[in-house]
Amino acid sequence: MRRHEEQHFRDFAAQEAAALRRTAYLLCGDWHLAEDLMQSVLIKVYRHWSRLERRDALQPFVRRVLLRTWLDEKRKPWRRAEQSFATLPEVIDPAPGPDQAADRMHTRAVVRHALLQLPPGQRAALVLRFFDDLSVSDTAAAMRCSEGNVKSQTARGLSTLRRHLGLNRNPQPAAGGVWQHGWAS
Repeated sequence: MRRHEEQHFRDFAAQEAAALRRTAYLLCGDWHLAEDLMQSVLIKVYRHWSRLERRDALQPFVRRVLLRTWLDEKRKPWRRAEQSFATLPEVIDPAPGPDQAADRMHTRAVVRHALLQLPPGQRAALVLRFFDDLSVSDTAAAMRCSEGNVKSQTARGLSTLRRHLGLNRNPQPAAGGVWQHGWAS
């Protein structure tokens, strides 16, 4: 690889590493595995860097590599028996008060736990659509499936996520005859 190409890759890796690690964590639920996935993805991208002529298509390629690397990792037999109970790292929360910070951290933990209960396809669709803010077509390209499949996986994933979170989808009448959505009891 030429020196200027290597510098371009280093700049890319420095700029994208944190986002890749975050997306990997949302997919796998383990910071250590997310770090390994991020490094594996960067190694794979580095190997093909000189052939990546269309730099505008780089983000979808990297997401696809991350998704495939994670799915390959999940298929390894020794991973199936392993359970991870890592504690969450401390994160600085910009909330104005401690009561709000505790509520936000609790909500994050509950959502992450519910997200980890989803099947891999549904989890991938939700992470790419709502955490990485990809369009349906970009998500379909990353997952190498049809847009209809992405919509289906997203709908099923949201339904399952709501069920895990205890959200009730049936509207309930509130005082005064106004309908509202509420928590299932």
